[in-house]
Amino acid sequence: MRLSLQSAAGVAVLCAAVSAAALDAITIKGSKFFNQKTGEQFFFKGIAYQPRTGVNGDLDPLADTVGCKRDIEVFKDLGINSIRVYEVDYTKNHDTCMKLLEDAGIYLVLDMPSPKYSINRAQPYWDHDMMSHWTAKVDAFAKYPNMLAWIAGNEVANDKKTTPSAAFVKAAIRDMKAYLKKKGLSTPVGYADNDDMAIRMNLINYFNCGDKETRADFYGVNIYRWCGDTLDFKTSGYEDVTKNMTDYTIPSVLTEYGCNEVRPRTFPELKSLYGSDMSGVFSGGIMYEYSNEVNKYGIVKVSYGSTNVEKTEDYANLKKALSAANPKTVKSADYKPAGKDSVCPQPSDVWQVKSGALPLTPSAARCQCMMDSLSCTFKNTNLSAAEGKSVGEAVGHICGQTSCAAISYDTTKGNYGDFSACDSNQRAAWALNKNYLNQNKAKCEIDGADTKVVSAPKQKDQSACLTEKDDNGNAGSPSSSTGDSDGSSSSSGGGGGGGSSSSGSGKDDSGPVSTSNTKTSSAILSAQPLAKLSVAALVALFFF
Repeated sequence: MRLSLQSAAGVAVLCAAVSAAALDAITIKGSKFFNQKTGEQFFFKGIAYQPRTGVNGDLDPLADTVGCKRDIEVFKDLGINSIRVYEVDYTKNHDTCMKLLEDAGIYLVLDMPSPKYSINRAQPYWDHDMMSHWTAKVDAFAKYPNMLAWIAGNEVANDKKTTPSAAFVKAAIRDMKAYLKKKGLSTPVGYADNDDMAIRMNLINYFNCGDKETRADFYGVNIYRWCGDTLDFKTSGYEDVTKNMTDYTIPSVLTEYGCNEVRPRTFPELKSLYGSDMSGVFSGGIMYEYSNEVNKYGIVKVSYGSTNVEKTEDYANLKKALSAANPKTVKSADYKPAGKDSVCPQPSDVWQVKSGALPLTPSAARCQCMMDSLSCTFKNTNLSAAEGKSVGEAVGHICGQTSCAAISYDTTKGNYGDFSACDSNQRAAWALNKNYLNQNKAKCEIDGADTKVVSAPKQKDQSACLTEKDDNGNAGSPSSSTGDSDGSSSSSGGGGGGGSSSSGSGKDDSGPVSTSNTKTSSAILSAQPLAKLSVAALVALFFF
């Protein structure tokens, strides 16, 4: 029907008002998201956005203006209000894409990690180098009004063997929340799990227990159970997942959903997600994913540098399902949170974390002070891959014979060495110096790497390093958490090794950049009790 000029103008004003309202700040109250200005409850109607076809170099869809202009028109047609992006290059300019998203009323959920700087699930650590990349990403996106939420880890702990990594993710959440607060920002920081049956409840409880400063602000579940129209809310397992989150004190979101085992996808789960089955517990979800890649989850076919968009049958089905989604909402003023605080899980055969202790906040100053105290160290600040391999083997031998507690950790006991948050090269240098002192300064050498003797170290007392400020500006403590800070103790301690370990989202290892890979390191020391391992096992712990 043709509109009069007056009615058309009214529609334009209404649309503008809706767009403006959609970009009001979104805040958290209890277990729900709300529009800060209107008080209306906010539900994510999102999609994972990380096109990879035709990419040359690093992935960053928010720096690709051709792709943004092409895809945001599709987003508007689809009717979404948010996208989740896994990887960006914070050194690039994102103003154009972020403004286009803002004009379209679309918020951004952005992962803090990247493949090179994310917590390794097999040999986890959290150091200055990693944190500095995360804070740089925060700095780059803090200015955008549609920057809605951060995700500090995606499926990092994905089985009982990798649960120690959860402690490092929680430490990262603590430190990034503190950094955001220091910058005057209140953007929430959450975690996305992989819906593993064995460790699910431990993860759910762990990220919502303890001090508020260390808890996740929201909890995401990546779930791929509802495959096809023959399943329903109960038989798909969605009912069990929803029960797990009932009475949770922070918001829950499906940070990935959309099983593709039955094609075409009709997205029957949306009736439950935005209906009475789940809308009282979950704040909507993010469908995986927008572009069709090797793992065949996309609803359109696009390529970098091209303006062409080829929509699949799944696209029409998702659009239909989203348009029918009309969750029952509650006003912020009328909502009274009634959730229960989670009880921290205790260490067990399937949970190797002591909940009351977390890894240290990284401190570049503390680690540099430690390096300035060494009498025996490496000639080169950064070791090559070949040097790293040799050093890793040597450090394995050293820590098998003496205590490396100061650079090691044990998540089950909640022990974190005074220099365990230093980078891999610094920890290896500490071990080299410890070996030098144990030999009464007879030999400062290690196979495969150049070393040097420092006759007059700048720092005389290594324990004084513990008072140095951390990377968030907090003063340190002169007390040692493990002892052995000066390398003089002979008690047995921990220390292991590892390097880059890829992890996927349980969908397909060729899937998105939603991984917990880390940068390649020369010598990483972990919680494994080295003194109890054979030399062969010690050497095997260091891989590159």
